[in-house]
Amino acid sequence: MRNFKMIVEYDGTAYCGWQRQENGVSIQQVLEEAIQLITGEKVSVIGSGRTDAGVHALNQVAHFKSNSLLPLNNIYRGLNSVLPEDIVIKEMKEVPEDFHALRDVKSKVYVYKICNQRLRPALGRNYFWHVRYPLNMDLMREATKYIIGTHDFSSFCAANTQVKDRVRTILDIDIKKNEEGIIEVNVVAHGFLKYMVRNIVGTLVEIGRGKWEPEEMKKILESKDRKIAGATAPAYALFLKEVKYQE
Repeated sequence: MRNFKMIVEYDGTAYCGWQRQENGVSIQQVLEEAIQLITGEKVSVIGSGRTDAGVHALNQVAHFKSNSLLPLNNIYRGLNSVLPEDIVIKEMKEVPEDFHALRDVKSKVYVYKICNQRLRPALGRNYFWHVRYPLNMDLMREATKYIIGTHDFSSFCAANTQVKDRVRTILDIDIKKNEEGIIEVNVVAHGFLKYMVRNIVGTLVEIGRGKWEPEEMKKILESKDRKIAGATAPAYALFLKEVKYQE
């Protein structure tokens, strides 16, 4: 059986997230239906992880297995010809049968984008969070040192999560402005809890605007209480940027 690895870019605005759900259209569903249309096979597409409703991906990694005899390039071109405009397969190749897009992940990088200016912008507003209060990026950077490493991130996960093991390892957090003046919060970790990046960003914004001191991040983390952390930042400004695997 052939194993196909895909790098997928998508705009998550119109979707209920990556994973198939009964109450909405998911990225996974659209990909599986496209593959069935091109190959005639019903397959299961496995992603590197779930992105929530409204979250985008620059480089989501996924795989599926197929008995199709079609050449790789025919499948690749065929899929992009039938996929909607907000989903595109950037790269596709055959990989060893034991490659698994989820199990083999070494780390993932998410980037959260913030437009920090007083005036409400008309353009790009669906792809960054407009924060009108001036943000001190140095204070935000100082606060990140308390959450880099291996910790229980109960304070930063979704309140309704069913996951019992909430220990995760953050490898790095980088906060900088890009060429357009947009603040980018890049978070690198082995894995993430539901809403984890968005709740961390919401807390960093409160620190950046001066509501809390950077040391408050340590207290919030140690409390393991979601109620005392910052608000959940909007989904539409979050992007899955990169997925890394063992060489």
